[in-house]
Amino acid sequence: MKLFGHYESGHAYKVKLCLAVANLPHEYEEVDIILPREERSAEFRRHARFSEVPLLLDDNKAYVQSNAILLHLAEKHDILGAEDSSSFKLCKEWLFWEANKIGMCLPQLRLARKFKDPDLNAETQRWLAARYDHDIGLLNEELSDHREFIIGDAPTIADFSLCGYLFFADEAEVEVPPHVKAWLKRISALDGWKHPYDLMKTSA
Repeated sequence: MKLFGHYESGHAYKVKLCLAVANLPHEYEEVDIILPREERSAEFRRHARFSEVPLLLDDNKAYVQSNAILLHLAEKHDILGAEDSSSFKLCKEWLFWEANKIGMCLPQLRLARKFKDPDLNAETQRWLAARYDHDIGLLNEELSDHREFIIGDAPTIADFSLCGYLFFADEAEVEVPPHVKAWLKRISALDGWKHPYDLMKTSA
């Protein structure tokens, strides 16, 4: 397997973290996402259908979109929630939830506040912040029942999907409530875990 990603991408981090914790052997290539898309590597451009990271090449097939890649890895290797049909159903629900909730508002807030995107004005940021506050509140409530991870007592692809951008929460200038903080701490204690900048940065 070969993963193409970048250390500023929480979506790529989801996949890299999954591969690391599951101890799945793979190559990793950092894609310079600052470069215009037409200037990125030929291999990346040939396979990345939307010209975005992450891209996973596996058995000569290309997989794109972080949550779709997580589903592929879990199903192929029968790991991280795919071992049980009822757990895998819950994983899928959380992956769809993440894409429309945390995965929508938090990356945009980070883009506005760390990278100063001029298209994300103050009014837009207020709307995104309200969405984040609502969504993180729901996640905090879900994690308040003393289970170790989002589905149960073992990590699944749902945890990797949900946590991707939350390890950048300080850069988005948002608060992380207590049950979510405790859950992130449990994720960071897993063998193979590293912060995105440590796990994914290969350039100087």
